[in-house]
Amino acid sequence: MPDTIETTARAALAEVLPQSLPPEAIDPDVELDHLGLTSLNKVLFLTSVCDRTQVGLHHFTEHDLAAMRTLGQVVEALSRHAEVR
Repeated sequence: MPDTIETTARAALAEVLPQSLPPEAIDPDVELDHLGLTSLNKVLFLTSVCDRTQVGLHHFTEHDLAAMRTLGQVVEALSRHAEVR
């Protein structure tokens, strides 16, 4: 997983979590809903991280988005579509 995508995803996720948690403290294998992320906040997170990494949401189907249940899965999915930096 490229560090730039993971770092960007961690920062975007930390911004929408209901509790204050530093980005580096987020376990990439914990399910997003276990972190207290609502459906709306998941959409805000995914939109933000796609914008920041310049990966269009059009690359993902509804099924792809639903399968992104952890930070690690989001980073992996984005990595498949991001340009190498």
